[in-house]
Amino acid sequence: MRYRSLGGTGIEVSAHCLGTMMFGAVGNPDHEECARIIHAALDQGINFVDTADMYSAGESEEIVGKALKGRRDDVVLATKVHFQMGEGRNRSGNSRRWIVRAVEDSLRRLDTEWIDLYQVHRPDHSTDVEETLSVLGDLVREGKIRAFGCSTFPAEEIVEAHHVAERRALPRFRTEQPPYSILARGIEAGVLPVARRYGMGVLTWSPLASGFLSGRYRLGGPVDLTSGRAALTPARFDPAIPGNVAKLEAVEQLVELADSMGRTLPELAVAFPVAHPAVTSVIIGPRTMEQLESLLKSADLVLDDDVLDRIDEIVPPGTNLYHPDGAWRPPALTDLVQRRRPLGDRAAG
Repeated sequence: MRYRSLGGTGIEVSAHCLGTMMFGAVGNPDHEECARIIHAALDQGINFVDTADMYSAGESEEIVGKALKGRRDDVVLATKVHFQMGEGRNRSGNSRRWIVRAVEDSLRRLDTEWIDLYQVHRPDHSTDVEETLSVLGDLVREGKIRAFGCSTFPAEEIVEAHHVAERRALPRFRTEQPPYSILARGIEAGVLPVARRYGMGVLTWSPLASGFLSGRYRLGGPVDLTSGRAALTPARFDPAIPGNVAKLEAVEQLVELADSMGRTLPELAVAFPVAHPAVTSVIIGPRTMEQLESLLKSADLVLDDDVLDRIDEIVPPGTNLYHPDGAWRPPALTDLVQRRRPLGDRAAG
């Protein structure tokens, strides 16, 4: 396993990061098996573990905390804050009020004295980014976190956050965690160049594109829309929708490419983001030990220029064949008021 510097933090992390979203009620409820998966990943050279407070409502953090007993000093531990936790108001977002509470809850569940990388899980347009940067800087000074970053921020909001940090003399985001795969290359146009410009570490998620690059979904094959990810967001998997056909057509060409290399489609998919010069670490999120072992097989795979050129032909650089994050979209797209003038003000004359 190779190691890379996490932005300008001086922290060395493995090129693969173990994601734990599938540990707990929403994925694998067996805590002992999840701990074995974590230990196996560490034994294979992974020293970077990523979780979030909202994964299985905190259960994932509890599993990680128990699994790292006796090995905490050797692990770079990352978690996140933003999404709703429990019932009631002011239990989500990026405000000082919530972050101060949420970090203590995460420290308790993780059973640790510090978090190496604390990430803002999504933008919060009801909170001034200055407020967020200020409280995160305070947490660094208090020793509760070592560094902080953002996740799934558009390029323009990363730039704004850095501008505010410079103008207000506040600590800045040191990392970004965006979705990135062969089928979701949109961040190549803006987010990745911006991250390089600011010297940010980048840890990418969903290299298998929500399972489309796992080999499970094939053109002309059956798709069960009643279970797994397909049941949660059937519109992203229904083969009757033209956009999904485009994904499946790309998958067929990628399977052919992987076969010509003597490798599997998941191996090709996981190796792809590792090859980008702006990417520090690629998050792999297994649910079972078998999945972990399969994903780790890509660690020795070097994609030469011919392979990358062929991938560019199948899915052009900067192209999203699907929206990689179904859980969050900018209000500028979802809020009609931000996209449409009042009816009486829409004419030019």
